[in-house]
Amino acid sequence: MKNVLVIEDDKSIADLLEIHLKDMGCKVTKALDGEAGLKEALSEKYDFIVLDLMLPKLDGLEICKEVRRKDIYIPILMLTSKSEEVDKVIGLEIGADDYLTKPFGIREFIARVKAIFRRIEAIQKETFNENDIITGPLTIEVAKRKVILNGERIELTPKEFDLLHLLASHPGRTYTREQLLSILWGYQYNGYEHTVNSHINRLRSKIESDLSNPKYILTSWGVGYRFNEIEEI
Repeated sequence: MKNVLVIEDDKSIADLLEIHLKDMGCKVTKALDGEAGLKEALSEKYDFIVLDLMLPKLDGLEICKEVRRKDIYIPILMLTSKSEEVDKVIGLEIGADDYLTKPFGIREFIARVKAIFRRIEAIQKETFNENDIITGPLTIEVAKRKVILNGERIELTPKEFDLLHLLASHPGRTYTREQLLSILWGYQYNGYEHTVNSHINRLRSKIESDLSNPKYILTSWGVGYRFNEIEEI
């Protein structure tokens, strides 16, 4: 049973989400303002957070920042309105895993939640190296979900960390874009390979000193991506 925190100031929406999450076998706790929501989120009792962007006392972006700052990795689905396009992008950059625009249908909400759950389960089933991974000046502190490069912490989004961790756990192994979509995003469909490409590009921009000649994340032309084998670095 997954323990889910819903941080939503509209009680009718919070109650509706609670009903459907319970139907999915989840235990649900609700917080109706940002301060109460942050206190609950930092308690480390939850497997998943549904987080409204606009909240009284403390907004969703600040809650997301604080949760990620504390090295607590909890998947976050952010709820936004159509007028908050810029905030959606900021939310994803600071650590939200996905977002859903209000008004939304309950079927879409359930589909998004299930996709995140599938992604988590797929990641857990993969044989990852749970020890810290050290490759030259790059260190991946797995338990803390922290990346250090040349002695400085590199800020990664949850997806960027998962992508780096997956590739670095299997140096030399090539993953196709479709495999990465399935493992890290939890869904499979054609036409969205650009999602993988854009995440690879952003990840490279943060860890590679020369984008024209990457040292860590290599392209297997016509196939996908792989992490450089340690002995090659």
